[in-house]
Amino acid sequence: MAKTKTKRKGETLTLDQVKTLGNELLSSRAHVNNLPVLLSLLSPSSPLDLALESLISLQSFFTPIIPEIPSSFAARSKSLASEEDFDGAESVYKLWLRSRFDEFVNSLIEITVSPLSIEALRDVSLDAIMEFVKLGKEGKFQSAIYHRFIQNIIQATSSVDTLLELMTSKYFKYIDVCYFTYTSIDKIAQRYESASMSDIGGMSLQNNGEMSQSRVDVAAHVIFKILSHIPPLDSEAAYAMLCQFGLSSKKSRRSSKVLVTTEDSPKLEEANEEATSLGHLTKKIKLKFTKAWLSFLKLPLPLDVYKEVLVTLHQNVMPYMANPAILCDFLTRSYDIGGVISVMALSGLFVLMTQHGLEYPKFYEKLYALLTPAIFMAKHRAKFFQLLDTCLKSAYLPAYLAAAFAKKLSRLSLSVPPSGALIIIAIIHNLLRRHPSINFLVHQMVNDESNKDESLNSTEPSESSSISYATQGVDLFNSEETDPAKSGAMRSSLWEIDTLRHHYCPAVSRFVASLENDLTVRAKTTEVTVGDFSSGSYSTIFQQEIRRRVKQVPLAFYKVNPTSLFCESDFPGWTFGKQETGHKENEAINPIEEDGQKTIKRQRVECC
Repeated sequence: MAKTKTKRKGETLTLDQVKTLGNELLSSRAHVNNLPVLLSLLSPSSPLDLALESLISLQSFFTPIIPEIPSSFAARSKSLASEEDFDGAESVYKLWLRSRFDEFVNSLIEITVSPLSIEALRDVSLDAIMEFVKLGKEGKFQSAIYHRFIQNIIQATSSVDTLLELMTSKYFKYIDVCYFTYTSIDKIAQRYESASMSDIGGMSLQNNGEMSQSRVDVAAHVIFKILSHIPPLDSEAAYAMLCQFGLSSKKSRRSSKVLVTTEDSPKLEEANEEATSLGHLTKKIKLKFTKAWLSFLKLPLPLDVYKEVLVTLHQNVMPYMANPAILCDFLTRSYDIGGVISVMALSGLFVLMTQHGLEYPKFYEKLYALLTPAIFMAKHRAKFFQLLDTCLKSAYLPAYLAAAFAKKLSRLSLSVPPSGALIIIAIIHNLLRRHPSINFLVHQMVNDESNKDESLNSTEPSESSSISYATQGVDLFNSEETDPAKSGAMRSSLWEIDTLRHHYCPAVSRFVASLENDLTVRAKTTEVTVGDFSSGSYSTIFQQEIRRRVKQVPLAFYKVNPTSLFCESDFPGWTFGKQETGHKENEAINPIEEDGQKTIKRQRVECC
C-alpha cells in the first residue's frame, strides 16, 4: 500500500488517474486516504488540468461535510473527545479531516496569491475560498478563513493588483465582505504597528530591524491598495450580502422571524425593521471603516504612500468616516512638516476647519510660509491655489493679512514662469476686489501716513525713517519674514505687478491690464476663477497663443541689417555689440583688433 501511495504522489499521475482518485473519494469513505494524494497536486507549479481536477474533487468532498468538521479552536483543544455523540475513533477522524481541510484552504490561498498561478486556476481557487467563507455554520460569515486569506495577501511580496481587481469585480460589492475586510485590516495593521517597534508576534521574518521595516513598507503598500479598491459606502443603495444572515445578530434574526409570523400590519413592521437594520448596518460599517483607516495611518508609511493618502483623504475617506474630526492629529502633523506634504495635507485640513469646526492656530502663518517659487512647479499646485483662493475669501480676514498675501505673491511674480504669473494676477485680482481696504497697495504715496500698519510693533522702522527709505526707492516689505504681521506689507506697494505690463509673454501682459480697473466697484467687476489658470504651463500658454486670432500682424522692417539684438537708443548708456557708426573710437579700435587677430593667427601657425 505504501508503494501505491508513493507512486500516486509522484509526477507520473495522468488526468484519468486523478479523476479516478476523485471519484473514489466521493463514492466511499474507505478511499479517504486519497485526500493527501489530491492535496499534493494543488500548487501553483502543478499542471493546470491536474490542479483543476484535484481542486474540484476536493471541493466537492469538503462542501457537504463542513458543518460536521470541528472548528480550528476545537481541534486544537480536542473538545470533541468528551462529546457523547462520537466515540474516540470518530473524533480522531474528524480532527484529521479538520487538518486536511486547513491544508486544502492553505493551498487555495497559496494558488490565489502566487504570481506563478495561471489566471483560470486563480479564479477557481478564489471562488472556492469564498464558497467556504459563505458556508459557515448557521449561515454566518467564516471570518477565520477570510482573515487568513487577507493576511496572506498583505504579506505577499509580489504584485497583487490582478487579484484585487478580481476581488473588486466579484466580492467587494457585498457589504459583509467589505465589513470583514476592514476588520481584518484593522487587526493586521495593529500587529504591524507593533512589529515596526519590535520584532514580536512572529510578524518579522528576520531579527534584522531593517528587514522588519521593509516588511512594514510592503504591507503598507498592499493595505492601501486594498482600501482603495473597496468601493465607498453608499447609504442610499441596497446592501447585498454574500452570506445568508450577513452581519445581522441573533437578536435581529429573532425579530425577523417574529415579523414573518405577525399578522397585524406585517408590511409596516417589516418596513420599520428594515429601516432600523439598515441604519444599524450603516453605523457598523462606518465604525469598522474608521478603525481600519486609523490603524493604517498609524503605520510608518513610505513617502509615496503618504502622498497618495493625503491626496485622496478628503474625497475618498473623510466623507464616509463615523467622525472625520478624529483625523485632525494626522493632518496637523502632516501640515507642520512643510513643503509638498503640507500642500497635500491642506485639502483635508480645510475640510475639517470648514465642515467640522476644527480650530487650527497659526493656520495662515503656515499657509503664508508655503508661498515659495517651488510651489509653482509642484505636481498638485492646481488644487493648492484653488484652496489658497478659497482660504482668502472670508470678509473677516484682517487687512494686514490680505496685504501680506498680496505682496508676497506680487514679489513671487518676478521669479515664476508665465503660468505662475497668471495665477498670481488672478489671486491678487480677487483679493483687491474682496478687500477694498488694501487697494492703496496699487498706488502707495510716500507721504500717505494713513496707510501705515498701526498693528505693527515698535521694533519696525519709524514713520520718518520709512518715508526716507521710500524716497530712496527701498521697499519696506521683508520677503524673508515668515510672520505676515511683521512682513511690512502695509508700508509697501504692488510695484512688481506694474512690471508685468512689460512681460515678455503676451498672455501675462494682457491679463495684468485687468487690474487697472477700479475693483472697489463690485457691481461692475467679477471674481476671476483661479481654477482656469492653476493648471497652466508653457505648453498650454503656447497652444492658446497659436489658436488666438491676430488682427494686426507685427512686421519687422530694417533699412540696414541689424548687428545686435537691441539698439543703443533703447537703453541709453549701454552698448550691444559692434556698431559701425563711423566714430573715431571705432576707427581707433579696429586696427588694434586687426593686429590682435594677426597675432593670434601667427601664434597658431607657430604652434603647429
